[in-house]
Amino acid sequence: MNIPRFHLAFPVHDLEKAKSFYTSTLGCSLGRESDNWIDFNLYGHQIVAHLSPKDCMNTKTNPVDGDSIPARHFGVILPWAEWEELCKNLTSQNIKFLIKPRIRFENVPGEQGTFFIQDLSGNALEFKAFKNDKDVFKN
Repeated sequence: MNIPRFHLAFPVHDLEKAKSFYTSTLGCSLGRESDNWIDFNLYGHQIVAHLSPKDCMNTKTNPVDGDSIPARHFGVILPWAEWEELCKNLTSQNIKFLIKPRIRFENVPGEQGTFFIQDLSGNALEFKAFKNDKDVFKN
């Protein structure tokens, strides 16, 4: 499926720590950067870490299928095999999962693999994959 790329800006406490996390932990490539922000390539999407410590905050959660999901989060829907590979990669790096990899909505439309991690500024990221890509918006 050929879809437009998205752009997302988010606050961080420390640009160097953000650079390390997004490049070393998640494998993002770097784009442009300044003293106040850094562009990253997250699976073809442009995400931008902006130095803004006062905007970094804990987020509320909502219950979804037995988990407490951070209300403010972002992420990527990956092909299933790529999602599984990322799970293994993060596990081998001893990354702490906010919500461990699991299958949600098993055996119903919308079945998905999902997990949540957090960057060093408290931003929650969700990575998911659908068994059937046509189920992404199915209810």
